[in-house]
Amino acid sequence: MVLSPDLLAVLVCPVCKKDLAYDAAAATLTCQACRLRYKIVDDIPVMLAEEAEKF
Repeated sequence: MVLSPDLLAVLVCPVCKKDLAYDAAAATLTCQACRLRYKIVDDIPVMLAEEAEKF
């Protein structure tokens, strides 16, 4: 399932509050400012900084 545009419009990085880039194929939300990648598990974004992947 693809995340809804309404949800994507309100989601921001929990660390810096900047916009996130959505990658439907990889099921991730990426913050370029913080260099963190948040996973989407069972169509639910996991927006915990301690769970995010650094890149």
